[in-house]
Amino acid sequence: MTRQPLVARHAEELLGAAVVATAPVAGGDVCVATKLRLSDGTTALMKTLNNAPDGFFTAEADGLGWLGSAGDGAVAVPEVLAHDDGCLILRWVEPGRPSADAAIGFGRALAATHRAGAATYGAERDGYIARLPLLNKSAPTWAEFYGQRRVLPYLKLATDRGRISPDAASQVEAVVGRLADLVPEETPARLHGDLWNGNVLWGTEQRVWVIDPAAYGGHRETDLAMLALFGLPHLPRVVDAYEEVSPLAEDWQDRVGVHQLFPLLVHACLFGGGYGARAGAVAARYA
Repeated sequence: MTRQPLVARHAEELLGAAVVATAPVAGGDVCVATKLRLSDGTTALMKTLNNAPDGFFTAEADGLGWLGSAGDGAVAVPEVLAHDDGCLILRWVEPGRPSADAAIGFGRALAATHRAGAATYGAERDGYIARLPLLNKSAPTWAEFYGQRRVLPYLKLATDRGRISPDAASQVEAVVGRLADLVPEETPARLHGDLWNGNVLWGTEQRVWVIDPAAYGGHRETDLAMLALFGLPHLPRVVDAYEEVSPLAEDWQDRVGVHQLFPLLVHACLFGGGYGARAGAVAARYA
């Protein structure tokens, strides 16, 4: 490890400890990540983003804190050491390898996190999904919240950016009109909110951590659908262990596509490609 003076100085101001060395960390889609070694022996991860949107890192820090307060047996999250408008510093989590035993533990822990619950569908403040605003104003039902706060805003943005065809957009709109019939109501769960494979960190000692949340109160099937969308090692073991703790509603597998419309539309807005068409194809199964 070398030492990047500007990064080190910023971290030192927030942490009150000298930074001995720094090293770049690959893998982030939005932020620049840097590993820090401090004079007191602590290893940390610093995330920075030039011209970060207002409250960007505060939202992430609050989300980690909320997930971390879910209680004994819940999913592990990294400790927030410091943050300001331009960065977030977390205690370093040493990466390990995916394993069946770790997957079982993760499934049980995710069920415990969900069961910790939320006061309502939504959250006290709006947040972010990648760099896009995430609307969290509460709604009385899951169908209303998911349609008005998750699907339709990104459908509009994808349409405005030319990332989804009119026919595909019509299919998605038709599903929004049927959400109350398609997805059974449940009490709000404590969701990670952006639980794709890249935000699941397989650590050492068979422990699994989650990072980069877009946390809010919502339907627990949403987190599981996100894990399935982009693939997770040992996912069947995760789901089986989850259901040992907290059985899912009947036919939940048939509704996975409904919950995947939100992340597909977000990806259409951000990356284009075939995500808009894929959202339309998924919606056509339910419209």
